[in-house]
Amino acid sequence: MTKNVFVVGLNDLNAERLRRLRGVEDVEFHGLIDPALVYDTQEFDIPAMIAEAEKTLDAFDGSIDAIVGYMDFPVSTILPILCKKYGTPQASLEALLKCEHKYWSRSVMREAVPDHIPKFTAFDPFDDEALAKIGAADLRFPFFVKPIKSSGSRLGFRIDSPEDFDYATQKLRSEIRSIGEPFDHVLAQADLPDEIRAVEGHYCMAEQVIGGRQCTVEGYVHGGEVVPYGTVDSIRYPQVLSFFYYLYPSFLPQKVQDKMWEITRTIMSHIGFDNSAFNIEYYWDEVQDKIWLLEINTRVSQSHCDLFEMVDGVSHQQVTVDLGLGRKPDMPHREGSRNVAAEFFYRVFFSDATVARVPSRAETQVAEEQVEGTRIGVHARKGMRLSELPEQDAYSFAVASVWMGASKHSKLLWDYEQVMKKLNFEFTDIAE
Repeated sequence: MTKNVFVVGLNDLNAERLRRLRGVEDVEFHGLIDPALVYDTQEFDIPAMIAEAEKTLDAFDGSIDAIVGYMDFPVSTILPILCKKYGTPQASLEALLKCEHKYWSRSVMREAVPDHIPKFTAFDPFDDEALAKIGAADLRFPFFVKPIKSSGSRLGFRIDSPEDFDYATQKLRSEIRSIGEPFDHVLAQADLPDEIRAVEGHYCMAEQVIGGRQCTVEGYVHGGEVVPYGTVDSIRYPQVLSFFYYLYPSFLPQKVQDKMWEITRTIMSHIGFDNSAFNIEYYWDEVQDKIWLLEINTRVSQSHCDLFEMVDGVSHQQVTVDLGLGRKPDMPHREGSRNVAAEFFYRVFFSDATVARVPSRAETQVAEEQVEGTRIGVHARKGMRLSELPEQDAYSFAVASVWMGASKHSKLLWDYEQVMKKLNFEFTDIAE
């Protein structure tokens, strides 16, 4: 019998990836919620999204065997609500929020893995006394601030002075409601402890600065068993916080990766997370030989899909689909055509600018032909302001992504340079 899998925000690229998975000969994939509503916007009407999804599912003449997604907010927080209503496997909303509500997440980490988390406190960015209260919580400059429900690296800031905090507060006050209000709608559906319910969707986190070599552990939980299956390095541009590329497999020492996987099993078991994929971001402070747990995400990383396909033989959306169907993931290991793979981010470090030129599709195809298996995604379009790009960090704009693999790391970096020589972006009205 054909199994029907509904994918929130399904677009053409991911439809192709899904058709290449193992064991999907009897699976039919259906889109659920227009991709533009979850990809190309910073306004999230969650009640409307849920209503649209329910309308589609209620009208479907067939079995609803799985409802899955591969994106962060709002998709990740919608899935438990839909899956509960239609009886398909997924982590509970409360278990998901113990990962995605940054203050609740840090609180449960403090219970299970206290040696691997920084000092932290929640604060209201609309409170004029917020900085004093952060100081009273024993946090001193420098520290980081971010929303309790972040989306990518949006609205994250390093704070080195009161002036930095004032700047961050202005940005947070003007933009945080776009995440905070829809997140409040999700929180209202959950059974929350009183101390967590008091930390509303527009609140923020202040955290001690942690750092080192950053990576992401991808994993899943099936039937209560926590299974990490890969570690991806996150390499930043020199002297800035913006990511340059994601690299798989990790170059971290094996003992460090083993310890991260041990911490992963401990925290995900403590949370009670089950029947879903996740990833956890870590730092390894090489000088102190200390591992820091940065945050937990409740889905596979979409940026890592092609990396796993090139190195292991299949996108790790394999995990998402198998778990959605209630079966143990059939994820291969090192069966791909490349030894290493990466997603590179081509960035510009402006405060803002107008995009005067982007490479044509013909030009990107020529660039892709420089290295077999390369795929280029151009995020900007001619005539737009860079500030219109969704999901950007506070320090740069990623105008393109390049996915590629190679036999070794040095060859990968060389190949990227050759590909980028074929791409030409131009900008005007630049604000430095």
